[in-house]
Amino acid sequence: MTELPDVTPDALPTRRRAGRRGGRHRGGSFSLPPDSPAVVLVGGPSEVMGEMARIIAVAHPGIPVHAGADADLGLLAGDPAAVVVPLLLTPDPAIETPLREGLAELPVLVSDVLGPHPLLAEALHLRLAEAGLARADRIRMMSMVTAADGVVLASRAVDESAEVTAVLLASRLAVPVVTAPLGDPQKLAAATEALRGMGSHRPALSPCVLEVDETELAKAAADAGAEPAAALGAHPSVAQLAVLRYVEALEAAYYQSEEG
Repeated sequence: MTELPDVTPDALPTRRRAGRRGGRHRGGSFSLPPDSPAVVLVGGPSEVMGEMARIIAVAHPGIPVHAGADADLGLLAGDPAAVVVPLLLTPDPAIETPLREGLAELPVLVSDVLGPHPLLAEALHLRLAEAGLARADRIRMMSMVTAADGVVLASRAVDESAEVTAVLLASRLAVPVVTAPLGDPQKLAAATEALRGMGSHRPALSPCVLEVDETELAKAAADAGAEPAAALGAHPSVAQLAVLRYVEALEAAYYQSEEG
């Protein structure tokens, strides 16, 4: 991985504590110097990456932000020239390893994947709130009776990372959250049955994916017997998480170069 001999602590993105906002597990905001390396988003649906790039560019003017293949990494200047952020919600060595190996000769860093993280749980929470299935500070006039009392967290694969996200979401909502694969009818139904065994009368389906076809989502909701929220998409909290991973990669590279 590229060393950073010319990077000083003053040149690193600095974290600043944001003003008090509603909700739990809020992340801090970031002040990025205008000469910071480019942000390159990869591994997500093209429309989601494009919208997320726009969100990040507005929040951090002056920082180049690229979505997927619209960046020619070999032409970017700087050391590092960019931080590549894989838009994966869970670790996936089958994708991450070839990505890191393929970029090893370029002056770029590769960040950790997005999840698990409290900001991911925040985005899932707010998607549920937008569907009328959970309460959030910005959603007024919603009583406990109208909120879902259990959630099936549906992801492409159920692994340790998905389980951690489920725990974070359950902590935010104060209701049980059970994981299940999005495309497995039997396990979706079993997850809802588990929720009903915990006393749930109005389960919700929370798709922990960046994008899902409407037909697939409708089928998953029917299989689970639960009301669905929308996919994460380019939610501002997910965009904020991508910036956090970018900052973490820069910090790790700087401190590694200092130790070396």
